[in-house]
Amino acid sequence: MKRTPCLLALAVLFYSYSHAQQMTIKTLPYPKTKKVDTVDTYFGTPVPDPYRWLENDQAPDTKAWVKEENKVTQDYLKQIPYREDIRKRLETLWNYEKYSAPFKEGQYTYFYKNDGLQSQAVLYRQIGDSGKPEVFLDPNKFSADGTTSLQGIDFTKNGDLAAYQISEGGSDWRKVIVIKTSDKSVVGDTLIDVKFSGLAWKGTDGFYYSSYDKPKAGSQLSGLTQYHKLFYHKLGTPQSTDKLIFGGEKTKRRYIGAYLTEDERFLVITAATSTTGNELYIQDLSKADSPIVTVVDNFDNQHNVLDNVGSKLYILTNIYSPNFKIVTVDAATPGITHWKDLIPETKNVLSASTAGGKIFAEYLKDATSFVQQYSMDGKLERTITLPSVGTAGGFAAKKEEKETYYTFTSYIYPPTIFKLDIATGQSSIYKKSGVQFDPQQYESKQVFYASKDKTKIPMIITYKKGMVLNGQNPLMLYAYGGFGVSLTPAFSTSNIILLEHGGIYAVPNLRGGGEYGETWHKKGIKMKKQNVFDDFIAAAEYLIKNKYTSKEHLAVSGGSNGGLLIGAMLTQRPDLFKVAFPAVGVMDMLRYNKFTAGAGWSYDYGTAEDSKEMFDYLYKYSPYHALMPREYPATMVTTADHDDRVVPAHSFKFGSRLQEYQKGPEPVLIRIETNAGHGAGQSTAQVISGQVDKWAFMFWNMGVH
Repeated sequence: MKRTPCLLALAVLFYSYSHAQQMTIKTLPYPKTKKVDTVDTYFGTPVPDPYRWLENDQAPDTKAWVKEENKVTQDYLKQIPYREDIRKRLETLWNYEKYSAPFKEGQYTYFYKNDGLQSQAVLYRQIGDSGKPEVFLDPNKFSADGTTSLQGIDFTKNGDLAAYQISEGGSDWRKVIVIKTSDKSVVGDTLIDVKFSGLAWKGTDGFYYSSYDKPKAGSQLSGLTQYHKLFYHKLGTPQSTDKLIFGGEKTKRRYIGAYLTEDERFLVITAATSTTGNELYIQDLSKADSPIVTVVDNFDNQHNVLDNVGSKLYILTNIYSPNFKIVTVDAATPGITHWKDLIPETKNVLSASTAGGKIFAEYLKDATSFVQQYSMDGKLERTITLPSVGTAGGFAAKKEEKETYYTFTSYIYPPTIFKLDIATGQSSIYKKSGVQFDPQQYESKQVFYASKDKTKIPMIITYKKGMVLNGQNPLMLYAYGGFGVSLTPAFSTSNIILLEHGGIYAVPNLRGGGEYGETWHKKGIKMKKQNVFDDFIAAAEYLIKNKYTSKEHLAVSGGSNGGLLIGAMLTQRPDLFKVAFPAVGVMDMLRYNKFTAGAGWSYDYGTAEDSKEMFDYLYKYSPYHALMPREYPATMVTTADHDDRVVPAHSFKFGSRLQEYQKGPEPVLIRIETNAGHGAGQSTAQVISGQVDKWAFMFWNMGVH
């Protein structure tokens, strides 16, 4: 029989089922994790927290425990016979040139490129579209192990200066370095301790940035970051003399952002106490000593200034319009009562950008992209023709530009960069993906299923064409369900491993997300959070009922708020699936608000201190607290030692208790990435290693050999 390369890869990757069945993997004894007598009392209810000591992530005993857990995990994983074959296959798949969409600054066009397996993408520049590319910044030279990453760069309007942020070990705390673009020489001192910040240049004099007071030594990763501050840094002066512009003790806000309109006339300030809703302020920089003027004085809705034409402001808002709309107002009288609708709300959720003096309205239609181009006076000019059903993003450029770029992708459409002629609306391929993947062999389809309360939930299911739905297919069910985040179709190189071996990838758009606007978001927050879990359970039941998979071949996965989701699945429906991957999850719902910026998540979650009713609700589903002695699926908890957003203590405590309470034969592993954070900035090697271990663990525990 003649074998195609794909079939040959299948044959090589896995041992024969009969041979592998004879093998068993021995799990080292789990570390004897000590327990302490810590008890908190909420509204008269005592709550033991025996693993509280693991919250001190810098303590020697915690570090020793991390090493012991990683030893158990790596000892288990290295026994999986085809783990290294998966690694080789993933490295081959990953090894192609990857580009970002280009952007223009001064006389140069900039773009990011990764040659294939480089730890970090390199920032290049060239003159125009046809000049010879040269390396501008190479983050791979920032550190020996490739874990110091470039986390954004901002240029002055003339392109002569640039300020870039770096993250060390994946931390959210950043350093800011200013350079001359002509020769890349450093200007002034490096700024330190910057967090959750953009950089907004004011001419070439200096820039605005935001940060918190750094927690005291020893708790930089987990210490509470309470009040954001907006500063102005004048080049050539010490950071210690930077001027406080907004925030701090006088105006206590948890998140403050700032940016300038393209003409640099207006400073725009957004301020929030949680991850949803913000105040809006402007300052007219064309007038000396002009005051900061309030545009919106509450946190009930979301707003940002898209652009301006003279004193006319264009604002994207969801006030009285949960799916968002665009309004205009004169900066002289910017209050809400003076707003005029320019692009009204529709049934589809709107986000927007500007390019070439046009507005690009990017709509979500059942979690997929639909893009329209408008004039600045609100006239619809055209609908942008996209190559397929999927996700389009970009459509941003300066006013004088004649073209803009966007990236299109789907679960079976590798990211492709298109150039759009703004005058004609014609798109042309600028950069095509070089990944080894044939989209013609696969299909993605969207279904709508009923949740527990009969709400219709969309889900996209991706698999190889001609697949027999016999309930024996390994399936990865991935979701998020929170903070108004929309999961739209996106290609994953890692998922090729699953798809080419007869697997299925399914993504439901749960309530709590933003796929249907703020109304959809609010149906999955606080004391409606159970809706999110019910939506996910219903997705799994739909997939099993319709023979896409079975309980024995179903894996569930989610990260951050999605890690909370998977933690809740382990406690509420451990009978429903075979393998679980809770990643960097929020697992202790009674104490999440005690760490870093966690208090800002209270809009979605509520807190145990809010009321007895809220405490009871959180206590009931909090994954760490809801665990009990019983049989659990094979589980690999993943986190990172430098995660200062969802601190690793969540996963440490949850994983320890899960190991303690596991009464079944399935393994419970905790995989702790070292010198890494919440996910951003991981080296390519770290990313591939994590994906290798995920697929190896999943396939082995499903008996897919």
